[in-house]
Amino acid sequence: MLRVRANAVAVIVVSLFGFCLFFIGTDGFQAFTAETARLNQLKEKKPIFPDVTLEDSKGATYSFSEFNDKYVLITFIYTSCATVCIDMEMNMAEVYRQIPDTYLGKDIHFLSISFDPERDIPTVLDKYKDYFGSDGDKWRMARIPNQDQLDQLLSTFGVIVIPDDYGNFAHNAAFYLVDRSGRLVDVLDYTKTDEAAKEILRILEEEG
Repeated sequence: MLRVRANAVAVIVVSLFGFCLFFIGTDGFQAFTAETARLNQLKEKKPIFPDVTLEDSKGATYSFSEFNDKYVLITFIYTSCATVCIDMEMNMAEVYRQIPDTYLGKDIHFLSISFDPERDIPTVLDKYKDYFGSDGDKWRMARIPNQDQLDQLLSTFGVIVIPDDYGNFAHNAAFYLVDRSGRLVDVLDYTKTDEAAKEILRILEEEG
C-alpha cells in the first residue's frame, strides 16, 4: 500500500515538474516552436529600426528617417528567391490593395528590403517591383549597400538569413510593422493577408 502511494506521489511530482518545464519552455504555453518563441520575444522587445542607408529601385539613397511620422510595413527578401519571397510579395501586394489610397504614402508606406545587396542592384529591384505592382514610391523596394548596416538591421529585427553554396538563402518570412517613431509594433503572419490588412486599418483608424 505504501509503495503504491509512493509511486503515485512520484508520478504527480514528475508530472508537475514536466508541466512547469513545458510552461517555461513554451513561454507560458504561447510558443510551441522556437520560431514562435522568437517572434513573441521580438514583439515584447519592440526594437527601434536602426539608422541605415537605403538605396531604392530608382537609385535614390536616404536614411530610414525618410519615413518619419509614418507607419511602414516591411518584408525582407532577395529577388533570386524562387519560393517564399514570391508568395510573400504577392501577399504584400494583396495587403497593399486593401489599404485605402487616403492612407498610402501619407500614413503608411510599404517597403521590401533585399538582404542580397550585391545582386539586387537598383535596376534589378526596379524590374522585380513591376511583377508585384510596387509603384516605387508608396511601396518601395530597396537594398542596404553597407553590409555592416544590413547585418545590424537583420539582427535587430530577428531576421535569420543563412546562405547556401548555390547563391540561395534559407530565411524566415513575415510582415514587420513599424510605427511612426521607427519602433517595431507587430510581426504579422504573411500568409494571412486579410488579418494583416485589418490590423493595419484598425491602427490607422484608431489614430483618426
